[in-house]
Amino acid sequence: MVSIRPARVEDLMGMQACNLQNLPENYTLKYYLYHALTWPQLSYVAEEDGKIVGYILAKMEEDVAEGDEPHGHVTSISVLRSYRRLGLAKRLMIQSQEAMATVYKASYVSLHVRKSNRAALGLYRDTLGFTVKDIEKGYYADGEDAYAMRLSLKHLAR
Repeated sequence: MVSIRPARVEDLMGMQACNLQNLPENYTLKYYLYHALTWPQLSYVAEEDGKIVGYILAKMEEDVAEGDEPHGHVTSISVLRSYRRLGLAKRLMIQSQEAMATVYKASYVSLHVRKSNRAALGLYRDTLGFTVKDIEKGYYADGEDAYAMRLSLKHLAR
């Protein structure tokens, strides 16, 4: 059975392995560690029998413009192919969003997604309620555009 729990430093290699297996955007171990140590409440893993089968790497936005509200950002989320369509990405997203709202008083969460990633767009827009705020031309290293998406967390505020 797959369980969702907060990510720990000892999970970072498994998170990175999951990322490398699934996504073209990869990060250094140092970047994972920075997230884990700076915002320990925001990143989660999906685990089965001690194996990381999915993760969400999230943070609070550091460069908040004057007058903007504090908000979270999903840096990366990935679930191994054989564990997809089980609702794990949704569960990971919800756990992180709740922590952003309750621990850091985030008013919204943002993320970027490839315009071509239909499965992720379906999850973010149709299942979770994100809206497209902008299109960032050439956002990805290969030149593909990204949708900049946002979801209000005000309903989670406590």
